[in-house]
Order: sequence, then structure tokens, then C-alpha cells
Amino acid sequence: MTPIRNLLAAAAVVGLVGTGAALRSGPSPAFAAPSALTDSSIPDVAERAVDSVVNISTASVTAGPAAFDPFFTDPDSPDFGEPSRRQAMSKGSGVIVTPGGRILTNAHVVKGANEITVTIHDGTDFKARVIGTDPKADLAVLQLEGKVPTLRPLTFGDSSALRLGEVVLAVGDPFGVGKSVTMGIVSAKGRGGMGIEEYEDFIQTDAAINPGNSGGALVNLKGELVGINTAIASPNRGYAGIGFAIPTNMARPIMEMLVKDGKVSRGFLGVNIGTVTPDLARKNRLAAERGALIAGVQDNSPADRAGLLDGDIVTGINGTEIRTSQALHMMIAMFKPGTTIDIEVARKGSGRTLLKAKLAEQPGDTQTKMPVRRTRP
Repeated sequence: MTPIRNLLAAAAVVGLVGTGAALRSGPSPAFAAPSALTDSSIPDVAERAVDSVVNISTASVTAGPAAFDPFFTDPDSPDFGEPSRRQAMSKGSGVIVTPGGRILTNAHVVKGANEITVTIHDGTDFKARVIGTDPKADLAVLQLEGKVPTLRPLTFGDSSALRLGEVVLAVGDPFGVGKSVTMGIVSAKGRGGMGIEEYEDFIQTDAAINPGNSGGALVNLKGELVGINTAIASPNRGYAGIGFAIPTNMARPIMEMLVKDGKVSRGFLGVNIGTVTPDLARKNRLAAERGALIAGVQDNSPADRAGLLDGDIVTGINGTEIRTSQALHMMIAMFKPGTTIDIEVARKGSGRTLLKAKLAEQPGDTQTKMPVRRTRP
């Protein structure tokens, strides 16, 4: 079974790129890398990045009905009629983020795993344990066990500084053939609403990403980690020029919370929302042409206590413009519970209104359950 999720939309399949048998942060110093693109800079960055990306193999035991075999099924056996136990294998990639063997990867790469084996650059295998997972953003943190040599981690770059058309490298283990490097550009930023994860702010790239690349690195030409490769859009589960990576400015704070607390806590406002478009605003005589439309307010929620009303349009949070429901969804999740935020609202008949809300913790924000919106080919 190949653990790739598919989303049928516009004749394309969007799927996670594993194979098988919310918050912002700044950059960190990078290892020495070329400051300008030269004939040798891409090979230099590629060779360094490959050593910082690992292969991840998992095994999980699943129960299923025993297949009927008239020659080998013994009615007198103590196991007769019991479900059979089958071992499922899967493969993916991960990124070394500390010299001591901490690995950042996708949550779906290690989902349900009873055993995790990580292979580093020199071919040495290590068992790994899960420090924590965040299925809502599809991220997981692992720790190598045993006597781990000093490893070379990739350093975190500022993914918000990426520019459209900027050259990037994707590093991973496609189809389990071994670590590989592909090159492409940043095709788009801030991709959301794809239905792949609950929290989406993807970097889109045309660097070739295939099954097995899940959890691998997207690297800029400074040699910095700027994304964790996670999904592809394809009619056949293979490369079609559209890949998605979780930006490091989203992944890094989640990783740090998982390491510190074992879970991720997100802000909660308590509203149902939709996106306002100019056409929708004209037809319904709304108070603004862009923003997140409040379509429902939960009783006794932070939104209710702040005075948000059905029909309000949120146009900004703490001075940052909100143009879509996805933007509001992501921004609220970036705040820690207990944070007080300023909400700029366009209200029919009242013009612009500024409200304050103290965010609660998102209910059910647990790392023990995996997303349920996954289908497999």
C-alpha cells in the first residue's frame, strides 16, 4: 500500500508523497554556501544537502481477515478463525535538524508505525522514536536512538523571503531508489484551501517530487532548509510539475513546540467563516469586498465575548490584512491560546469596528489522532 492521499479536483489528484510495500519564525545561520549562482553552486549545495536528508522505513502490523485456503487452513488450529496479522512497510524521507539526530518529517510518513528505521548518509541504520506529531499540519519529529555520530543538520532559512522564480532543490528518496536531488523554481507561495491538511500555507514548486519524497527537504541556493516536501498534484501519483512543501516558517515553531511540550496548542476564536468576494459583496450588499465573512458565532466563545456578529467581515488581525477565510484560519492558529488580538471588522451600518478577543485553546488539538480526510488510491 502506498501511503499517498489523493484529492480529486480540477482533473488532478493531490496526494501525499510517501511510498510503501502555524506560527512564524526567523532564519538561523546557514553553513557556508555560495552567495551567488555559479556553475558550481548547485552541485555544492546539493552535495551538502544530501548528507542532511535521511531515508525513513517503517513497519506496522495490521489485523485482517485470514484468507481461506483449503490446503493450509486447519480447523483444529488454535488460531483458526482468528484475524491474520500482516506487516505493512512504507518508506519516506526526513531532514536532520540537530547534530544529535533529531529528524523533521511528515506525520503521514510514520503514521501507525510499530517500528521506525532511519538510514543516514553513510548507510548506517538507526532505530528512531517519535517525539511528537502534528497531523493537522502533517509534521512529525523523531529522535535517533543508540550511539549516534555527530550529524550535519540543515539550517532553517526564512521561507517568507522566497521569491517567485527562485531556484530550489528537492532532496529525498523517490520510489525508494535512494537519495536524489531535483531542481526547480518556486512556482507560488501561500497555497491553501487544497483540502490536503487542515492547516495549509504551501510553497508550490516544479522541482520533481515523487512518492517517497515525503518529509524530504526543499532547499534554497544558500543551502538553507525552506520547506518540507509533502504533496503532489498529479493524475497518476507521479511527477506532473506541481509539488507542495510546508514552509519552514510554519514547520519550525511546530517542531519546537513538539519537542518542548509534546503537542501543538493553537488559538481558537469560535466562528464559522467564508470568503468574501467583490461579486458576493455586491449581491448581498456586504460591508466590504474582501475579507472573512462571519457565518456563525459559537456561544460563549472568544468571538462571542468579543462581540463578533453574524454578517461581520473580518478585514484585519493586529494590523495585518485578511482577504480570505483561509488567511483568518491560518492566522488564528498561529497565536498561542490566551493571546489577546485586535480584530478589524467591517459591519453593515456601523462602518469599521475594532474588537479585542482573548483566544482560547483549539478544542481537540491533539497529536494522537490523524486526519480523517485521507483517501488512498
